[in-house]
Amino acid sequence: MADVCLELAKDLISLCREKHLTLGTAESCTGGMIAARLTSVPGASEVFRGGVVSYATAVKHDVLGVPQHILDEQGPVCTDCAAAMADGARRVLRCSLACSVTGFAGPGGGTEKDPVGVVYIGIAAPGGTSVKRFIFEGNRENIRLQTVVQALSLLLMASSVSAE
Repeated sequence: MADVCLELAKDLISLCREKHLTLGTAESCTGGMIAARLTSVPGASEVFRGGVVSYATAVKHDVLGVPQHILDEQGPVCTDCAAAMADGARRVLRCSLACSVTGFAGPGGGTEKDPVGVVYIGIAAPGGTSVKRFIFEGNRENIRLQTVVQALSLLLMASSVSAE
C-alpha cells in the first residue's frame, strides 16, 4: 500500500504543479502521514505549503478554528469537525486545496455510531468544502494507511477540477 501512496502523491504533486495549485493538510488520526507522503516526492515544496497535526482536540480549536460547540456537542470525529479542519487548514496555510482527516484508528475509541475504523476526510477547495465518511477495516496501521490512500485520492480528484 505504501507504493500506492507514493504513486498517488507523485501524481498529485505533478498535477498541482501543472495547475498552479497549492496543498495543505490537517491531520488527526494519521499523525502527519499524508504530509510525509507528499514531502517524500522530490519537488513537493513547489506546491505543498504545510500541515497541521491536530491530534489534540484543543489544537483543532485553537489552531484550525474548529468551533468549540462542534467539539462539545458532536465530538472531534464527525462531518462538521472534518469540514472545519479542512477549511481551517486552507485558511491558516493559505493554500488552494486542503484535506483533513479525523477518525478512530483503534484499537480503542469509537462509538456505536462511529466504531473503530470510521474516518471522516474533508476536502476544502475554492468551490467549497466536502466531507466523506469511510469505514476501514484492519489494525491501526492498516486503517491509517487506507486513510492516506483515500485522502490523496480525494485531493487528486479535487485538483483535477480546481484552478487557482
